[in-house]
Amino acid sequence: MTTDMGCTIITYPAELHHGTDDQPGNAASYDFNAIKPIPETLWQGKTLGILGSSVVYGACSLADGPGEYIARRLDMRLVKEAVSGTTLADIDDGSYVHRLETQLPASLPIDLFICQLSTNDASRGVPLGEAGNGDTRTVAGALEHIIAVVRERWDCPLVFFTGAHFNSPRYQAMVDLLVALQRRCGFGIIDLWHDAGWNAIPDDRRALYMHDPVHPTRAGYRDWWGPEMVRQLLEITR
Repeated sequence: MTTDMGCTIITYPAELHHGTDDQPGNAASYDFNAIKPIPETLWQGKTLGILGSSVVYGACSLADGPGEYIARRLDMRLVKEAVSGTTLADIDDGSYVHRLETQLPASLPIDLFICQLSTNDASRGVPLGEAGNGDTRTVAGALEHIIAVVRERWDCPLVFFTGAHFNSPRYQAMVDLLVALQRRCGFGIIDLWHDAGWNAIPDDRRALYMHDPVHPTRAGYRDWWGPEMVRQLLEITR
């Protein structure tokens, strides 16, 4: 556990993706230190917990991710639990389920919890499963387990977020499942997947903002994903 710029961060060694250091979207001009907080929000001075994989870790953005952006914009402390390549489903010790159980104790003073809908479950062919089956080795079972644990431990607002749209029928099915679970369980969703207008950026902007179809650069978080995530989050939690 370390402290950085007033944020408490829990994270694990993870390699940055090859070729990200000198990428234009990771230039010094996009440093997160320049991000200014929105004055007098509901979340000022409170603690954000965020759970995810390489997107949350910031594997293509010099280890700055959505947690850092949101924490800076909303003037929050940050508890970040992120390991690259991991799945929601409990198929190994790196899973979201396992790390939530073992690395984020109830003693952490979390006021808002955000969870990434991991793309790794889609790329690794993890079964979707069905709501209510209790099998945490499936996406549905893992999501329901995360919902239950967060509510029991912290009784705080819970928000999932999707990635921006890319060509993946498997991830589309996961997004559809998340929306269906939202109707049953009442959590929030920061939905970067469905807004065709927001996703329709010019090719030169996409090259600056995205290292690949899944992972943003610092510029991508600071100038594209981050502002939209904060906008939706404030709508959800107002």
